[in-house]
Amino acid sequence: MEKSNQTSSVAGFILLGLSAHPKLEKTFFVLLLLMYLVILLGNGVLILVTVLDARLHTPMYFFLGNLSFLDICYTTSSIPLVLDGFLTPRKTISFSACAVQMFLSFAMGATECVLLGMMAFDRYVAICEPLRYPVVMSKAAYVPMAAGSWAVGGAASVVHTSLTIQLPFCGENIINHLACEILAVLKLACADISINVISMGVTNVIFLGVPVSFIFFSYVLIITTILRIPSAEGRKKAFSTCSAHLTVVVIFYGTLFFMYGKPKSRDDLGADEQDLSDKLIPLFYGVVTPMLNPIIYSLRNKDVKAAVRNLVAQKDVSQRCRRALCCSHACESKDSNCYSCQ
Repeated sequence: MEKSNQTSSVAGFILLGLSAHPKLEKTFFVLLLLMYLVILLGNGVLILVTVLDARLHTPMYFFLGNLSFLDICYTTSSIPLVLDGFLTPRKTISFSACAVQMFLSFAMGATECVLLGMMAFDRYVAICEPLRYPVVMSKAAYVPMAAGSWAVGGAASVVHTSLTIQLPFCGENIINHLACEILAVLKLACADISINVISMGVTNVIFLGVPVSFIFFSYVLIITTILRIPSAEGRKKAFSTCSAHLTVVVIFYGTLFFMYGKPKSRDDLGADEQDLSDKLIPLFYGVVTPMLNPIIYSLRNKDVKAAVRNLVAQKDVSQRCRRALCCSHACESKDSNCYSCQ
C-alpha cells in the first residue's frame, strides 16, 4: 500500500526525439517526409492494382495487398508524430494517445511477422505442390489466413499494451525516443517489470522465432524443388516468383533481430552514439522497410508492372473519352470550344 501511495499516474509524456542532435532534425524531417510520401504512394498503388485488376485476384496478391495496407497503417500511426517532434523540441503526448500508438505499432509489427509466414507458405505450395495449389490456397483458406494474422497480432498487442499502461510511473515522463515505443516506456516504470520482460520474451519467440523457422524450412524445400527443375529457364522462372518475398523477409527480420537482439552496453562509453543508434534503428525498421516493399514487388514482378501500366492506360483512355464527349456536345451546340477540341 505504501508503494502505491508513493506513485502517481502521469497525464502525458514528453518525447525527446532528436533534440540532443538539432543539426540532424531538419535533415531527417525532409528525408522522413519524402519517405512517408513514397510509402503512401507506392503501397497505395499496389492496393489499387490488386483490387482493380482481376488477374491479380490470387492468394499471393491478396497477401501483398494486406501487406501494403499494413505498412500504411504502421507508418501513419507514428511517422506524423515523429515529424511533428522534429519541429517541436519537446513534443508532449497524452497518456491515452501514447497507449494507442503503442498498440498500433506493436499490432502492425506482430501482424506483419505472421503475414510474411503465410506468404512463405503460399510460395511453398505454389512451387512444391503446384497441382494442389488451387485446392490448398482457395479463397476459403487464404482469407482466414490473412484475417488470422491480423487477429493474432492485435491480440498480442492488447496484452502488451495492457500490461504496460497498468504500470505505475513515479512522475518520470520523459521518453528518450522518437515515439511511444513499448521498450522505451517500460524504462519509466517504477515497479517490477519482470512480467513484461517475460511476456515480451515469449512474444519474441512466437512472432520472431516461429515464423522465421517456418519461413526458413519453407525456403529450404522451395530451393530444393527449384534445383530439381531440369531447365535453367524453368529454375529462373520458379525462383523469380519468390525472390521478392524472400528479399522483403531478409530486410524485415534482419532489422528486427538487429534492433531487439543486439546486446545493450552497460557502461557510459559511447552513450550518446548508443542512444542515437537505439532511435535510428527502429526508424529504419518503421520507414525504410515499408518504403522498399512496393518497390521490390513492382520491380521484380511483371504482373504488377503490367497492372500499373494498364491502370495508367485506362485513366488516359477515360480522360480522352471525357474530352471527346465534351467536344461532341460543344460542336452540337455550335460552341466556340468545338474548334479548340479539334
